[in-house]
This record gives sequence, structure tokens and C-alpha cells, in this order.
Amino acid sequence: MNVPTFETMPSVAAARVSLRPLTPNDADDLLAVFGDAEVMRFWSSPPWTDRNDAVELIERVTRGAADNAFYQWGIALNDGNTVIGTCTLFQVDRRNRRAEIGFILRRDMWGKGLMSEAIGALLSFAFGTMNLHRIEADVDPRNENCLKLLERAGFVREGLLRERWLVNGEVNDSVMLGLLASEY
Repeated sequence: MNVPTFETMPSVAAARVSLRPLTPNDADDLLAVFGDAEVMRFWSSPPWTDRNDAVELIERVTRGAADNAFYQWGIALNDGNTVIGTCTLFQVDRRNRRAEIGFILRRDMWGKGLMSEAIGALLSFAFGTMNLHRIEADVDPRNENCLKLLERAGFVREGLLRERWLVNGEVNDSVMLGLLASEY
């Protein structure tokens, strides 16, 4: 079975959160997430400083989904429509049925199990609906909470890429993790 393409970005539901397409109305919510230096501490780019960064992301995500090149959902609580983070499948390789996962969550939502739910829903979609064979993650080794979250979801540490990222003048390593459909 091939990896499907989508005419419109699908929504994905979990118990307390939903993964939904981003819209221009989400720009301020995204700026609140990506503009927080503590949230962005282990990200591969610096915190945003301008609302236009959010507008540009939404435009890029919309084009990426239309081209079936990558998918980035807004994470919203089921009892509201505010975006509190994002979940992404990118570097989608249809021939090899592989993709990378990325995610971010607003700081006041940390420690509530919401990202575990969002990742679980995303993995079910990726391995089920999309028929992917492998999902990979690239994590700063100092981001222990992220590593624990991925390992609880079934990801396995597969290696360390030394001095992979340069962010704000600081060189950072990457821990590479993988999860196979047969292990999920």
C-alpha cells in the first residue's frame, strides 16, 4: 500500500486535544508558543520576535500540506479552539514510507500529558492512515523531557550526531530516535 496524499489537511482527534489545520487566525497563538525563549530552548532556531514569523509559518504549512510535502497541525484543546502547540510530520519520504516528527507546546501546558495524547494521535494517523513504516525524531540531548516522552511512545535511541545545529551561536548535538510501525 502506498502513502496517501490528501486534498485537504485532515484533523486528528485525541481524548483532550485535537490536531487541526492551522489558519491565519492562529498567528497570535503561534507567536505565544514560538516566541517563548524557554519553550524554544532546544529548538533548532531562535525564538520568534514578530507576528510575521507566525504568518509566514502558516503560509508555509498551507503550501506544504497542499503539496503533500509535510503536515503541521495546530494542537487545540477539545474544549476550545486556541492553538497551544503544533505537531509535525516532515521530510515525508513516500517511496520509503518514512517521515520525521516534530512538536512544541506552550509552556503553561507542560506536565499535563497533553503532548503524549497529541503524539499518540499523530503516530496512529502516521502508521495507520498514512501507512508509514518508520518515524524519526531529532532531539537535543539536553532536552530530557522530550527524550522521555518519545521513549514512552516507543521510540528507540539510535545514535548521536555531534555538533549538528548552530543556534544563537551555540553548537548542539542531536540524539536520533526511531520508531517502526511493527513496534508501535
